[in-house]
Amino acid sequence: MSTPRNLANRMASRAQRRGDDGFHRETFRLPREEARAKAKEQFRKFPSAAYMTTIESWQVLPGDAIEFTMRRLKSAD
Repeated sequence: MSTPRNLANRMASRAQRRGDDGFHRETFRLPREEARAKAKEQFRKFPSAAYMTTIESWQVLPGDAIEFTMRRLKSAD
């Protein structure tokens, strides 16, 4: 018998097999000031309260560039 609970369980098990955690990640490599502006833009576009937006990781690269990965819920797409 197909119930909403069964459907949800099947979808969750498929996502786990694919390694899908429900988040969308995007990595940027930009000069420092552009990186700051891009991060602010992403937080405005996808507020943390609604989409759990966060900077997952970041590092300073040669030439004062920043590489960072933003994470948010896929429901934002």
